[in-house]
Amino acid sequence: MDQAEQDDWQGRLHDAPWVFASAIRDLHDSNPWPEQVWVLQDAVNTLMTELWDRGFSQTEIRAAFEDAVNDMPRYAAGEEVRR
Repeated sequence: MDQAEQDDWQGRLHDAPWVFASAIRDLHDSNPWPEQVWVLQDAVNTLMTELWDRGFSQTEIRAAFEDAVNDMPRYAAGEEVRR
């Protein structure tokens, strides 16, 4: 893989979560049943099952989610919500 291909791969790696997060935010904001449908929880749970269905192990998925949650304070710099 040459440098251009590596750059493209890295761009796709970062674009996929951005697209997913943008779609989930839009669904959250337009949710007609906010008392009955918890968009973020449903989306994260479905993401987990989709990852498992595509051959990632429970151990890999759990570690990825735990690592992400553990890194949140550093990324959020003490803020609860980005506005």
